[in-house]
Amino acid sequence: MRLAALATAVAGVFLMGAAAPDDDPYTWMEEIEGARALEWAKAENARSLPQLQNDPRYAGLYADALKIATAKDRIPGVGFAGDGHLWDYWQDAEHVRGVWRRTSVESYRAGNPDWKTVLDIDALAKAENANWVWKGGDCLQPEDRLCLVSLSNGGKDAVEVREFDTQTGKFIDGGFKLPEGKHRFDWIDKDTLLLVTEWTKGDVTTSGYPFIAKLLKRGQPLSAAQQVFAGKKEDGGYGVQSVVLRDGDGKVQAVVIQRPLDTFNAEYYLLAGDRPLRLDLPKKSSVQGYLDGRVIVSLEEDWAAKGMKEGDLVDFDLAAFKKTPADLKPSLVIRPTQTQSIEQVATTKTRMVVALFDNVKGQVLSYRRSGGAWTSEKLDLPKDSTISIASAADADDRLILNVASYLTPNSQWLADATGGKPVQLRALPARFDASKFVTEQHWATSKDGTKVPYFVVRGKDTKFDGTNPTLLYAYGGFLVSQTPAYAATVGKLWLEKGGVYVVANIRGGGEFGPRRPCRYTGPA
Repeated sequence: MRLAALATAVAGVFLMGAAAPDDDPYTWMEEIEGARALEWAKAENARSLPQLQNDPRYAGLYADALKIATAKDRIPGVGFAGDGHLWDYWQDAEHVRGVWRRTSVESYRAGNPDWKTVLDIDALAKAENANWVWKGGDCLQPEDRLCLVSLSNGGKDAVEVREFDTQTGKFIDGGFKLPEGKHRFDWIDKDTLLLVTEWTKGDVTTSGYPFIAKLLKRGQPLSAAQQVFAGKKEDGGYGVQSVVLRDGDGKVQAVVIQRPLDTFNAEYYLLAGDRPLRLDLPKKSSVQGYLDGRVIVSLEEDWAAKGMKEGDLVDFDLAAFKKTPADLKPSLVIRPTQTQSIEQVATTKTRMVVALFDNVKGQVLSYRRSGGAWTSEKLDLPKDSTISIASAADADDRLILNVASYLTPNSQWLADATGGKPVQLRALPARFDASKFVTEQHWATSKDGTKVPYFVVRGKDTKFDGTNPTLLYAYGGFLVSQTPAYAATVGKLWLEKGGVYVVANIRGGGEFGPRRPCRYTGPA
């Protein structure tokens, strides 16, 4: 593909995605497990693989890709624990199923972590002769000592849940234990869970997820749990879920129930004892957190009655709502510009932290509330990158952040939301020589006038003569953003061989928030 033709190509990709016509002869390919579709895939593989594998370049390219894919120098995905430690779940050749482990912030920052294994899944599976797959540990704030460990038999969605003591390193005899199922649960206190599950056979929606929420007390059988909310069997989405809002000391301030109507729409209720109060929020919105008496909500559609716009971040006074539930009064926290989108919202002990994109380039803002208003400051982080919040501490204001760009290996940073310069904790080694390349952002104009951004990664000495082989990638759907990410295999196998790599941010993605599709008239 000629570089000069990229704008036209990107605009063309941007307009794709319309529904297939009724007479589409290829609808059978949508049956993922259909016999015809599988046979077609097998036949195409049998036809194409020999052509690839017989190419004299194949063996070398495969070896390079395999080396990158199996590299052991990964960055641990650490997160803050309530006792000041860092959690990590780690898998490698010696720990195929993985170990749940922890270390101190100080030793991790020094570069030689003193890891302590909390739970060895390989050893557990061997001891119980079971095919256990780790599905996470949900711990009770603020100490994070008592945890609900979810174990899947072979990786299926349904899990068995057991209560675990991280100090003793043992499952608790007589503790909370849930049989295999598609459970949704949250700690209320050390003796109470809010549990959504298939209480009796058939208590699931038409999409196969539970919709009845009950409070389960320690020592109670499931049959004795007290019902506090029920959706409807015909509801869509992924089942009723709870959002427990706690203050910086771990004290529960509110319990919110999300009742999904379908994949994108939901109703919200605040539990007042065992009585649900309907929150008059838009059906396309998400409860993000709680800080300083305010419930924080992001909007994925206009809230015309309250003067709020799609993409806004708003909050409301929790105490005021409890007094007058019929009069929910939101306040605007952030209204992204046409070039911005809010990607993540997190809270620390005293700050609200927002990761957002501006023209598909990441930044992190720290907000504090004072005098009835929010003020913000930008954290000093690498520019022209994707920046995500990996963990936000509850006991203080520290953050773990991940940073990535096309030519710079992924890195991990420790930051303080109250200020100061972030410190790099880890960085992956380079997988190719990025000094020979440059990243540029350009814009294509679609037929309706919408500006479509795209990134071009190319050699610094690239000649614009129409002879450069170009790999153009784009995806626009479900608000999934295509943001800068380290191109390890692309760099080694494509860029170093003289290719040009292009990523287009077409409509349907989340790079400009839920407003897409839109008539954005940004920079040319």
